[in-house]
Amino acid sequence: MPIKIPNDLPAVQTLTDENIFVMTEKRAITQDIRPLKILLLNLMPKKIETETQLARLLGNSPLQVEMEFIHTKSHVSKNTSAEHLFTFYKTFEDVQENHYDGLIITGAPVEQMPFEEVEYWEELCAIMEWSKTHVTSTFHICWGAQAGLYYHYGIQKHPLGFKYSGIYPHKVDYKRSILFRGFDDTFMVPQSRYTTVKAEDVAAVPELKILASSEETGIYAVASPGGRQIFITGHSEYDGDTLKNEYLRDVAAGLNPDLPVNYFPGDDPEKEPMVTWRAHANLLYSNWLNYFVYQTTPYDIKEIK
Repeated sequence: MPIKIPNDLPAVQTLTDENIFVMTEKRAITQDIRPLKILLLNLMPKKIETETQLARLLGNSPLQVEMEFIHTKSHVSKNTSAEHLFTFYKTFEDVQENHYDGLIITGAPVEQMPFEEVEYWEELCAIMEWSKTHVTSTFHICWGAQAGLYYHYGIQKHPLGFKYSGIYPHKVDYKRSILFRGFDDTFMVPQSRYTTVKAEDVAAVPELKILASSEETGIYAVASPGGRQIFITGHSEYDGDTLKNEYLRDVAAGLNPDLPVNYFPGDDPEKEPMVTWRAHANLLYSNWLNYFVYQTTPYDIKEIK
């Protein structure tokens, strides 16, 4: 089934070129099907890139998905035009009376700051509190996962003193997890972060279950009862060249970054990276949509509570 996104969103052409079935708003209203309403809180600086990455994954599903986008009112984006935000985005004030089948909270390049010092922290807290009663399942990514674990459960993040950057092997710890149904014994995930959450801190919260992890980078996936809140520390949505662009950006900034691990063939940054995580990324989002959103959300979306 298709993903329904605004008619003129830049991602439309990209996804169409990749043979991903995109349905325009005009065509969708002629179908007698209630699509899943997914709200994306996009905290990433390159919003168009992130929109496309997540729309690509949500569109690879037998379910019809309708995406809406919000950004924080308390932060002025430096990397996305005001015209794009005005055309395609709303603020929390615009949607707070609505209900959604799913909410995705992205990562953000603020992980080395204390949570309370982040410009939009209070606004994000209001959104996370609202999600408890207006969203069937919330999917937190990277810093968004750390922020969610801190807000909902008081779990602190910890500085690494270096950066996890690369493609790391992961394993499923909770074998009965339907979020990871169909996964191989080992699967690869992009990581790009300077901070981490300790497994012992999560294990100390009875309501939380660690679903998957990496021997190198620690916890990968955590869920609350029924998957109402899901926390993912990595970036399965990343494109093949995202880590390359981050690496080249840091080189240009004089940061002398390490090469992303398991990424460039022969550790040669002149060679094109190998994509080893795409299949599992698609399965992760398909499982989330099917088992934690579609199978549990009421047909009357206003009954979500």
